[in-house]
Amino acid sequence: MPSRLRTRLRTTLTAALALAATAALPHPAHAQPSAGAPRLEEQVLFKAAQDPGYACFRIPAIVRTTSGTLLAFAEGRVLNCGDAADIDIVLKRSTDGGRTWGPLQVVNEGAGDTHGNPAPVVDRTTGRILLAETYNTGRTDSGNCSVPCDRTPHLQYSDDDGRTWSKPRDLSDQILPAHWNSWYATGPVHGIQLTRGRHAGRLVFGVNTETWDGTRVTANHAALVVSDDGGDTWKIGATDTWPIAADGSFRQKPSELTLTERADGSLLVSGREQDGTDLGHRTQAVSRDGGDSFTAPFRALPDLYTPQVQGAVLRLGGRMLLSAPADPDRRRTMMIRSSYDGGATWDSVDRGTVVTTDWSGYSDMVAIGGSTVGLLYEGGAVDARDEIRFARFTEDWLAPRRGPDPATPDLAPRARPAAVLGGARPTPGVRGGALSFDGTDDAVRLPYRGRLPLGTKDFTVSLWFRYTATSGEQPLLWMGGIGTTQPQVWLRAEPANDRLQGLMTARDGAAAPRTASVRTSGAYNDGEWHRLVLRRGGGRLTLSVDGTELGTADVPGSVSRNSPFGVHIGQRMDSRAFFTGAIDDVHVWDRALTDEELASGTATPVTRGTVLWLPLDRVG
Repeated sequence: MPSRLRTRLRTTLTAALALAATAALPHPAHAQPSAGAPRLEEQVLFKAAQDPGYACFRIPAIVRTTSGTLLAFAEGRVLNCGDAADIDIVLKRSTDGGRTWGPLQVVNEGAGDTHGNPAPVVDRTTGRILLAETYNTGRTDSGNCSVPCDRTPHLQYSDDDGRTWSKPRDLSDQILPAHWNSWYATGPVHGIQLTRGRHAGRLVFGVNTETWDGTRVTANHAALVVSDDGGDTWKIGATDTWPIAADGSFRQKPSELTLTERADGSLLVSGREQDGTDLGHRTQAVSRDGGDSFTAPFRALPDLYTPQVQGAVLRLGGRMLLSAPADPDRRRTMMIRSSYDGGATWDSVDRGTVVTTDWSGYSDMVAIGGSTVGLLYEGGAVDARDEIRFARFTEDWLAPRRGPDPATPDLAPRARPAAVLGGARPTPGVRGGALSFDGTDDAVRLPYRGRLPLGTKDFTVSLWFRYTATSGEQPLLWMGGIGTTQPQVWLRAEPANDRLQGLMTARDGAAAPRTASVRTSGAYNDGEWHRLVLRRGGGRLTLSVDGTELGTADVPGSVSRNSPFGVHIGQRMDSRAFFTGAIDDVHVWDRALTDEELASGTATPVTRGTVLWLPLDRVG
């Protein structure tokens, strides 16, 4: 079918169905609060079943025009849900703050190629809406773009509130230097216009790119692109480059940049961190000169839990918001987290506000007016790519700012106290006090510090536990990431399987992750105190209970690399299981203790090499 005819047919069908579809959109149960309560209002905006002509919709972006119209963009994927096939950029408009939406419009038709990565920005001086986007040659299957990928930036605009759009123009001569000759991506998320300082009025959006030397990709680049003439011309501003070693490893790959202007006029730039050896899946940089340069290279955020996924930031008064899934392993549990210090620190997942526990992926946010925010995000009961939803909420729906948690001392050198969560209570321990955990939300979480990651070192983990549970996963200690590919170390009881288990996952260079685990033949859920020790040393991983030891071969590499990093007592890192029982005297060393040291440690604690030491005998 000719592309123009296909477009007319698709537009006719979607226009006929749009109003009826939006009137009957399904709402999740959590979006039905009692009358008068702070609430989340949600509807499905893009979905293959309600928008004929597309197999899948992905990559949301949203802006508010000077007249108050909301423009919600997405990639309409014609053949399949792959990233590099026939993809159009599509749009829906709302003139009532996102309560109802007009029919689907095709803004930019791929006609067999990939036209995507929408990055809209509004010039509030002229009212013009500019849309940056990226092209590449399309495929007919669901595979990825070949490397090097022929990606090129383009731009189009609307001067009538998004009703019609200009013909796209190629921006390669302005913002695609010769050495950015492989992957290239605009956004995908809204750009901004600066309001403060000598660059007030400047338009800014983010790009991430790669360099190809003819044989391999040799560098990752993250950059800001700026315009001082309303989008007529553009130039590359702040740029951060990370080299890639011959074995394919690199420290960071900041990508899918989202940015916001802070109260002091500086720019916070937040990005997805993709496969770098630095800890964390989110990374940040700051510009204090209107996007011309970064004050320092991007810095990964190990304790900001997200999977590898795009996210969005938005300033709401004195509060900054981040939308992103909260599961550190998989794309699920869309959450809004807050920062009260311009993004220097972010709320942990127990302080965030859950939008949905469904699968969820990419997102964007827009200020609708007053304290009302619009969230456009990928979600689904089966897959994060099932549909794109639009949610409205006000600031009073978000979890309020919370004061400091109760804390328990960490006696490791220069350590800060650990947070006691959920109301974990003091109880008699092996020597002095211990903490009792209710299996629902009780846990102890350590603040991140540089000595906690064990890396490639040998280590020893020791703790005392007491429990009677007969079912469920009973996490005792968790250090590192989570899932089958993330470096990690953990201890847990599995009473239904009649065992205790210690596990480590390590990454060595660019090789795939490898796992070693040791299991006992009993669950030790007799309500008595038992000492559990996991030790890596001499090429072995050993697990002992009350001095009886089992062992297996160690696996080489780092147990803290690439992934988000957390240290939790009594809780899985993804908050999907909690311990029911009591734990006492948790001690981790960054070396393999000798048998003699372990034996003497029951009476006189060994301190050399201490990474963490939680007696758990005081809460305050």
